[in-house]
Amino acid sequence: MIALLILFGVIIGAGVLAFTVVLRRGRGGVDPVEGLRQEEEALRHAKTDRVSFNSWSVHNYLPTSSDAYHRRGDHRR
Repeated sequence: MIALLILFGVIIGAGVLAFTVVLRRGRGGVDPVEGLRQEEEALRHAKTDRVSFNSWSVHNYLPTSSDAYHRRGDHRR
């Protein structure tokens, strides 16, 4: 019976600790606009890669279609 009470005490204590940590974190520090910019850049990068590395491009269906450097232009960092 004592072991069961200790077990429940540990579980409840862990829950209270987790709840306290989540409340203390706060809701600031991240700029949502910057995240949107990063997401748009990643989407552009993925679109360019899908065009540059599709099956026809990789297997030289068109002469210069697999050249990812020229397709990206100045957008690559």
